[in-house]
Amino acid sequence: MSRLAALLLAFVITTPAAAETVLIRDGRVVTNGGAGIIENGDVLIVDSRIRAVGAEIAPPRGARIVEAEGRFVTPGAFAAMSEVGLSEISGSGAPNDANISGDLGPAAAHAGRAFSPPATGDAVTRSEGVTRAAIAPSGTETMFGGRGALVSLDGEADSVFRQRAFMVVELGETGARRTGGSRAAVWPAFEAALLDARQYPTRYQRGQGGAVLNEIDAAALQPFARGQGLMLVHVDSAADIRRIIRYQRDNPNLRFAIHGGAEAWQVAGELARSRIPVIVDPLVNLPDRFERLSARLDNAALLNEAGVRLAIAPGPGSVDAHQARLVLQLAGNAVANGLPWETAFAAVSRGPAEIFGVGGELGRLERNYIADVVIWDGDPLEVMSAPTAVFIAGVEQPLVSRQTRLRDRYHPNRTR
Repeated sequence: MSRLAALLLAFVITTPAAAETVLIRDGRVVTNGGAGIIENGDVLIVDSRIRAVGAEIAPPRGARIVEAEGRFVTPGAFAAMSEVGLSEISGSGAPNDANISGDLGPAAAHAGRAFSPPATGDAVTRSEGVTRAAIAPSGTETMFGGRGALVSLDGEADSVFRQRAFMVVELGETGARRTGGSRAAVWPAFEAALLDARQYPTRYQRGQGGAVLNEIDAAALQPFARGQGLMLVHVDSAADIRRIIRYQRDNPNLRFAIHGGAEAWQVAGELARSRIPVIVDPLVNLPDRFERLSARLDNAALLNEAGVRLAIAPGPGSVDAHQARLVLQLAGNAVANGLPWETAFAAVSRGPAEIFGVGGELGRLERNYIADVVIWDGDPLEVMSAPTAVFIAGVEQPLVSRQTRLRDRYHPNRTR
């Protein structure tokens, strides 16, 4: 190979792909919107946005045609809670930015600043049809788990598209253990922390300090304490959920979402009326701790019947950097236990986007939405199905990861 050819090849490899005009034709299009599922439908992508969705769309001049041949065409999945891009090896220190130790600034921990687009788990997750994720640190030693971010899995340097998207708060058994060992302590501490944050920086400038928070944590928590951000609360028991519902009723400017909610079905009507969404794990069905005594497999179905806004993701303590892709499998299990298919798919796409405040641009196949589109070789909620094409913001992504490279390298029938 000549030097010029080598330079051109290197340029092609390192230059980011550009969005283009693409017509995905003749698919089973899951819009996640008012049009429902369109049989023999088309999706037109122009640059990074969806220009049109419907039947028999005429391709613009120069458009690339992708034949779906009746396969599922869906919005990209959205991992509602993950450590993807934060950890290479969960059990090790240096390659793991998800765990936070010590008591200096856990509320100020900022997942977006630690996100690594080239992390091994990113490509694996993208290849399974997950195009976006909400990420947050874990393993703090206080009731606050730090600030989460929203990320694209396109592998680009600017993959974090919403910084400080939410604050993780532990108010169940874990929060009680970290704060005096009892719920009798955790709630007064939580209320005092919010007061510290609301009074930042005045009391700190006076040298008074906070009752609970140091200055760095008070600064980080302030917008959330003033209702300018979402607090993602880890709770499971019905009693804890009722406390949150009452607290939001008394403080209507605050915004809460529940992550966990193993016993949420017991208070489904109250949750629906309070408009507090729940990110639920459909596989949690064992009374493995006191706050999950009433866990059941049809939790998601019962919440949906009551009108609760849903997302599906692994529960607190089960989030892993390399398993964000399993959200689709979790949704399939929810279908097996009574949740309608369209609702289950929405719970791993449109639902997370709406909960985290980006539902006006992500989670649907509708005009002007960001073109995160996946074509599947089967039902996307079946474990044996896989994407045949993944587009993120209109750019087709390579379905290549460390796993596929190892497979191709060591497969006994590979071409030598």
